[in-house]
Amino acid sequence: MGKYEWSGYLAVAEMVQKAGLELHVSLCFHASKRPKISLPEWISRLGESQPSIFFTDRSGQQYKECLSLAVDELPVLNGKTPIQVYHDFCESFKSSFAPFLGSTITGISMSLGPDGELRYPSHHRLVKNKIAGVGEFQCYDESMLSNLKQHAEATGNPLWGLGGPHDVPNYDQSPNSSNFFMDHGGSWEFPYGDFFLSWYSNQLISHGDRLLSLASSTFTDAEVTIYGKVPLIHSWYKTRSHASELTSGFYNTSSRDGYEAVAQMFARNSCKMILPGMDLSDENQPQDSLSSPELLLSQITTACRKHGVEIAGQNSSVSGGRGGFQQIKKNLMGENVMDLFTYQRMGAEFFSPEHFPSFSKFVWTLNQPALQSDDLPIEEEVVESAHSNSESVNHMQAA
Repeated sequence: MGKYEWSGYLAVAEMVQKAGLELHVSLCFHASKRPKISLPEWISRLGESQPSIFFTDRSGQQYKECLSLAVDELPVLNGKTPIQVYHDFCESFKSSFAPFLGSTITGISMSLGPDGELRYPSHHRLVKNKIAGVGEFQCYDESMLSNLKQHAEATGNPLWGLGGPHDVPNYDQSPNSSNFFMDHGGSWEFPYGDFFLSWYSNQLISHGDRLLSLASSTFTDAEVTIYGKVPLIHSWYKTRSHASELTSGFYNTSSRDGYEAVAQMFARNSCKMILPGMDLSDENQPQDSLSSPELLLSQITTACRKHGVEIAGQNSSVSGGRGGFQQIKKNLMGENVMDLFTYQRMGAEFFSPEHFPSFSKFVWTLNQPALQSDDLPIEEEVVESAHSNSESVNHMQAA
């Protein structure tokens, strides 16, 4: 704790500066499965003696790739709170990279939770190659349960603070598998459901507020833009309860807009919002999942416009899903005015003969939106054009 080795990153910043390019930095306080990155060893050691610093589900299974948001302001890290440790990290970064801030380094993304996103790890145990289930509430570590108990007592309902809902499905089950998320007569529509879901989502928004406020105050004089990432939890969006969003921490249902408060929180901290899923269309989603990435994206962007929050878009598919480029173009050229679009996950697949020419054609059409596909140059020229015109695509980057 408190020891930082920046030399490798400084070398990258110098290379980017010499090339006349700009650098967007992600400050990560989470682990990752792809690529495999673990939490610092000293954090993992503390977790062995203090397992309650991690998110926990109702069966006692822990998520050890980030800290529970409920310990943000508790001195669980050798006498320091996670917020204090994050602050020290940001101050060290600011001091070390001062010559680059505002010139080479123009944007900083602040990690807000699992995989950097503002959410609970509610879907981390889902089985691959299946229709996504609703996930599970992550409110069973000691600190979350303590917060829930205090909130229940303060509102005059002490029995509601003993744990999360008992009538919810498992990770891979559908909303109608149990009573809580049922479209008609589900517990989510009754007073207890509103009590729990309000508390659960407010805990998440307060966590995001703490971290974005920290970043904004730390870099206030550095002339960089602060970003935070909000996920696109689109499974079961066409149900009334929006179960997957509820377990992820967004109290968004057919009768309640859960993204207004999120957009307000971003606006309060003068931060921009990163939204993934710009390449996802409804027609390519499994019908059984009752999913709608397009409607959800529209809802979030509407809330952002209302509160003056600018958006940075990203794709979600690793290899470029069917119709993905057209969907990205539709979102970039539509009413969702974006500050920036990042094409994620450059790698072997990105530069493959099957993918790169399509990507190059896509970039060309962004530069020359009036051209139809028949007007485009042959493949070899498209690749060259993508390079020669890259400076004019100032609203797009690849990462």
